[in-house]
Amino acid sequence: MRRVCLTLPTHRACAGTIAAVGEEAAYGAGRFGVEVHLLVLDSSPEPVLAEHRRAVAALPPSPGVTVHHLDEDEQRDFLRAVIGRSGGDRPDRLLELMLPSRVSYGACTNRAFLIAQALGCTSVHRRDSDSRYQRFDGEPVFPLHEELTYLGQRADDVRASATRSKLPPGTGSRRVTMAGGSFVGEMSVDVAEIRERDPATYRELIGLSIPEGYPEIWRGHLIDESFRGAGDTAFDGDRTTLAPVSPMRVDMCNIALDHEVYRRVPLPPATDTIGSDYFLIHLLHDARMPGVQHNRHIVNFHTPERRTDDGFLAYQVRFVKFLLSKAYLNAVYARTAAAGNALLDAEGHIRAREVARFVRDSTGLDRASGAHRLDVIDDAYRRVGDRYKTVADVLVERRSRLLDEARDDMADFALLMDRWEALARASADVGPRGARAVNR
Repeated sequence: MRRVCLTLPTHRACAGTIAAVGEEAAYGAGRFGVEVHLLVLDSSPEPVLAEHRRAVAALPPSPGVTVHHLDEDEQRDFLRAVIGRSGGDRPDRLLELMLPSRVSYGACTNRAFLIAQALGCTSVHRRDSDSRYQRFDGEPVFPLHEELTYLGQRADDVRASATRSKLPPGTGSRRVTMAGGSFVGEMSVDVAEIRERDPATYRELIGLSIPEGYPEIWRGHLIDESFRGAGDTAFDGDRTTLAPVSPMRVDMCNIALDHEVYRRVPLPPATDTIGSDYFLIHLLHDARMPGVQHNRHIVNFHTPERRTDDGFLAYQVRFVKFLLSKAYLNAVYARTAAAGNALLDAEGHIRAREVARFVRDSTGLDRASGAHRLDVIDDAYRRVGDRYKTVADVLVERRSRLLDEARDDMADFALLMDRWEALARASADVGPRGARAVNR
C-alpha cells in the first residue's frame, strides 16, 4: 500500500490546526486508500506542548492513519541514531544543522524528510501552523486531494486529466515530483504595513529579493506579486496546470514533494531566515521537472505573537536575513537555471553533487554586496519610522554578525548536502522504530 507523510512542523500553539490536519489525513486515507502518517514535529514550549498532546490524543481514530507527535527530545534521539548510522565525521555539527536552537524553516522540513524515509513513505506533504483550509459546498478544501492524484505519476500519463499542460518538450516521461498550491488571506510575509505606509520604500525593499539584470517592467511585476499568494481568490472548483512550477505560484504551507527529490537534496538549514525552505521548488523548476500547480489554496493568517514587540522584531530580523541570503541564493539559481536539463543524471534524478558545488561556490561572493543591502534596509526602515527605526538600530548592532551568518549559512548548506544522501539511507535503515508512533 502506498504510504505518505502529512507533516505539520510547529513551535507555537495550534491545537485547531492539528485537528484540521488530522481531518485531512483521514480524508486522504479514506478517499485514496493510502496509508497516511500524520507527523507533528513539535518545538513548542510547555505548556503549549501539553496542549498539543491533548489535541493529538483527541483525534478520532481513522482507518489508514497513524499519528506521530514528536517533541524535540524525541526528534533529537531519532537524529542521533541516524547520524551515528550514517558514519562520517562532525556528528555534533550535523545534529546542530538538523535541530538548531533557533527557528529554521528548512531544518524542520529536513527532519520531516528523514522521518518520512524511516517510515517508508513515498512523499512528504507539508502544512503550517498559521494556516487553515477553505471551504466549498460546506466541506473543507484539502490540497491532499490533488497531491495524491498526481504526485509520482508519469507526466504523460496524467496530462489529459490536468486542466491544462505546459510541459516543456521532451519532459513527458518524467515523474511529477511536486504538487503545490498557494494561499489566500494575509500576506505570507509581514510587510503589509510597510507597503501601506510607504509604497516606494516597500518596492525598494522587496526589489532586493529580485535577481539583478531583470528588465524594469518584469522587476515591477515580480515585486507586485511577491508574498501576495492567490490574493482573495475563493475556491470554486478544481483547476490544475501540469508544468515546471514557478516558486512564485506556490507556498510551503501547501506543498508536496516526491521522495526521489528529498532523499537526494535537502533544504538550507539557515536559522532565523524566512524563505529558506523554497530551494527545492526553484531547483525542480530550473531542472524542468514536471509539477502540478493547483488552486486548493490554503488560508493564511498571522498569529497574535507577531503583533507583540518581541515577535515583531524577531520577524523583521528574519525578513532582513532573507534579503541578505538572496544575494547568495540568486547566484545559485542563476547557475541552476543555466544548467537546465543538465541538472539531471541519465535516470532523471537531480545531480546533488553539482548543486552542492553551486552552493559552495556562492560563499565566495564579495561581502560588499551584503553590506550594501544592509545600508539600503537601514535607510528604508528609518524612513518608515516608528518601531521600524528600532529594528534599524538592532541591525546596526548586529551588522557584522548578520553578514557573517548569510555567508556561513550557505557553507553549512553545502556541508549538509555532502552528507545528505548518507543520512537518507541511514534513516531508511533505522526504520519506523526511530519515529515513535501513536497508533490511532
